[in-house]
Amino acid sequence: MATRDIYESGFDEDVQTESSANQCPECEGRVTTNAVETVCEDCGLVIEEQRIDHGPEWRAYDDEECERTGAPLTAARHDRGLSTEIGYGTDANGNELSGQKRRRLARMRREQTRGRWRSKAERNLAHGLGEVRRLASALELSGSVRDQACQLFRSAQNEELRGRSIEAIAAASVYGACRCNGLSRLVDDVSEMARVAESRVTNAYKTLNEELGLPAEPVSPSIFVPRLASDLECPDRIRQRARALAEEAEERGVTTGVHPAGFAAACLYKAGQEQEKWVTQGDVAESGNVTPTTVRTHHETLEEYVA
Repeated sequence: MATRDIYESGFDEDVQTESSANQCPECEGRVTTNAVETVCEDCGLVIEEQRIDHGPEWRAYDDEECERTGAPLTAARHDRGLSTEIGYGTDANGNELSGQKRRRLARMRREQTRGRWRSKAERNLAHGLGEVRRLASALELSGSVRDQACQLFRSAQNEELRGRSIEAIAAASVYGACRCNGLSRLVDDVSEMARVAESRVTNAYKTLNEELGLPAEPVSPSIFVPRLASDLECPDRIRQRARALAEEAEERGVTTGVHPAGFAAACLYKAGQEQEKWVTQGDVAESGNVTPTTVRTHHETLEEYVA
């Protein structure tokens, strides 16, 4: 007698599917497969078991509490995000701790701080990555660009680039990540938020570019047009016209060796003059962090080469 004739199927059992391609190796009976195993319905032989549990790894009764066991690995931390933090004052349920337990946690926290870094190089890495995260947050960069900057700092430390401070290499890593992603960030913007001078950031970036061979392309003025237009609150037609002027100048090769933000400011000034909108050279120069003389020079170039 077949097992399907002995045991009745309930409503809570897994839906079984028949496998017409395979037959039972013992009795050549009908084989069915559910979420757990493959069995023969005639003789009851278990042909194959699936030991992988496809269910969730959490135990929660609310969808908002369905969390996995920890955050993913990240390059923004010196230990890839696998460290443990000891809290203050309360336990996991939010209950107040007694004085004895708080003193015990303070001692544990002190010992953990002492043993967090295994070497001086790892301590410097933690300090440098913290500086990279601070700069990325101040410049409002995305998480992917921040992680690229952190990975660039790791590569610089592995190459043992000496003669540069940690702050300078961190700022250069952020600027290098911006250049590799085509973002409209200048050395002035990064050095303004950094804790070192602009010259040191520039020298550190040159060292990174020479030693690591960064895939950074030359910065084009058309990248800076939307940023300057947003600062000046220009209308869309002026922004589009300035973008067209910058792209045409790039095609003609006029922008070789020029300050990209200054040339973009000149494009906005020329577009504003064409649309009869009074945008002064001082306003666009201040937005591009250049002098009015630079804007005037690039404006004369546009008048001569670009229609």
